[in-house]
Amino acid sequence: MVEGRIREILRTLKPRPLRFPFSGSAAVLVPILLGGEEPTFLLTKRTDHVSTHKGQISFPGGMQDRGETPEVTALRETEEELGVPAERIEIVGRFQDYVAVTGWKVVPVVGFLSRRVPLEPNPGEVARVLEVPMEFFVRTKPRVMHRFRLGRKIPIYFYDFEDEVIWGLTAAIIRDFVALMEI
Repeated sequence: MVEGRIREILRTLKPRPLRFPFSGSAAVLVPILLGGEEPTFLLTKRTDHVSTHKGQISFPGGMQDRGETPEVTALRETEEELGVPAERIEIVGRFQDYVAVTGWKVVPVVGFLSRRVPLEPNPGEVARVLEVPMEFFVRTKPRVMHRFRLGRKIPIYFYDFEDEVIWGLTAAIIRDFVALMEI
């Protein structure tokens, strides 16, 4: 069962060290919807009104406030963006940390949600909500482009899903997560 495998791997996961200095900290929730035929990732398309990453597909998340843990940040941002209260999300664990092209450290926090949880997307931040089956990422090999970022050549991944493109850090987190889970 995918749910049990995710729990076990995250319970024993040893974080990789970040080799780059970072200029700020952020956290995202990697929301996994359970209760249907198969687990799905819950993603958002950002509006053109937000200050960064306009129109991009992303996980709910944002800047970590002073004194907050990544879990608190991920839950706070998910409630702000999707209207899902913290008590409706089961935090399963942290995934590997990343350094975004902006130079910020990003901590992915994995959480389970029931498909029955009502969503109330914030129209100022969320243009669209997407439910993408995990199986899509297992079956689909991403397109890859290489760019120089933070002084080194890095891969940038792109997944074409329906009429959207999931790319950048979101695609990298999903790609790495699915590979580690060996789903």
